[in-house]
Amino acid sequence: MTKYHFVGIKGTGMSALAQILYDMNDEVQGSDVDKRFFTQQALENKNIKLLPFDKTNIEGDQTIIAGNAFPDEHEEIVQAKAMGIPMYRYFDFLDQLVKKYQSVAVTGTHGKTSTTGLLAHVFGGFEPISYLIGDGTGAGNKDSKYFVFESCEYKRHFLSYDPDYCIITNIDFDHSDYYKGLDDVVDAFQEMALKVKKAIIACGDDSKLQSIKSNVPIIYYGFNEENDFQARNVVVTNHGTAFDVFVRNDFYGNFIIPGYGDHNVLNALAVIAFCQYQNVPLDILKERLSTFKGVKRRFSEKEKGSQVLIDDYAHHPTEIKVTIEAAKKKYPGKKVVAIFQPHTFTRTMTFLDDFADCLKEADYVYLCDIFGSAREADGKLTIQDLQDRVPGSILLEEENVRVLQQHQDSVLLFMGAGDIQKFQASYEASLDL
Repeated sequence: MTKYHFVGIKGTGMSALAQILYDMNDEVQGSDVDKRFFTQQALENKNIKLLPFDKTNIEGDQTIIAGNAFPDEHEEIVQAKAMGIPMYRYFDFLDQLVKKYQSVAVTGTHGKTSTTGLLAHVFGGFEPISYLIGDGTGAGNKDSKYFVFESCEYKRHFLSYDPDYCIITNIDFDHSDYYKGLDDVVDAFQEMALKVKKAIIACGDDSKLQSIKSNVPIIYYGFNEENDFQARNVVVTNHGTAFDVFVRNDFYGNFIIPGYGDHNVLNALAVIAFCQYQNVPLDILKERLSTFKGVKRRFSEKEKGSQVLIDDYAHHPTEIKVTIEAAKKKYPGKKVVAIFQPHTFTRTMTFLDDFADCLKEADYVYLCDIFGSAREADGKLTIQDLQDRVPGSILLEEENVRVLQQHQDSVLLFMGAGDIQKFQASYEASLDL
């Protein structure tokens, strides 16, 4: 049994990895900032020790796993190096771990967390698996032959892995603090694709993925006829979305998923394609797809009176657009109220006009102050710059969340990758006053 200490254990990937090692009967603890994150409930459920940052947390019998967001100058990392004990960055340790399994990496600019969660749920109903999802969820299974994991493109971290299989949901420009432009992002995905060892499942509706070269077969999925796996006859129902799947123009089956929006159909198609190639029986595929409860902070719903409150991680214009679209499809009789907190100043600056355009699709818009993130404390613009581009939008602070009570019989979309949840929590508390 190894004793692991996680520096930054509340990160989404770090939290998931800690749970996996705990499930494998290793001793696990970690440190982080003294602030509650949605990821830590799962850690607390397993009684994994959570500590404030302090160099005295580092002991000689530990193996240290350091989160990507923390520099080499961090006090615990400095202490570990001084003591000469084993230390890994998150992506380096994960690379060593997944090499022990048939590895399935899920990547893409958008949708990778939802697709990873869906694949873990569906494939896990057929075969014992271990999995790491980017919503802070992870599970280790001693009988697993497969390891399903979310693989992030930020700073080209996904180049740390050599997966057996890879699902690529799409390629879009994001992380403007690192990537120079869309071509730079495409180059990174191209380099990653050449590292895959057995097969790639890719969205063929994305022209950038159509141009990807690989040393292994590429199976394409999407709505277009030329795809290997194609969705047709999409129908929105009261319980989700139904659609037919054709494999190279031959009817394969009719599926029902609880989600709404074309992006959820595409995520399901990716999973169907992988599972069909792994000989998962059709009846298991149908049943598992229909019972997926979603992942954390992706269209997570609760009802409060006549209002539906939805918490979503959407922080890129493309994600905001599809989230608003999904809300309109699921609740066609309700107004959609967007409450958005931009994440990082560089992303807000890069996509300022795009954010404004997609937010205009909502019936009402509230804007929260920009969340700077650990790697970027401030910037050259303010939330006022976005507000000026969205006519009728209102600035929202925790102290005035009660204003949302005027939107009865509406869908309230709380969107962002920072701490937008505190606004929802404050609003829910105001309902009880």
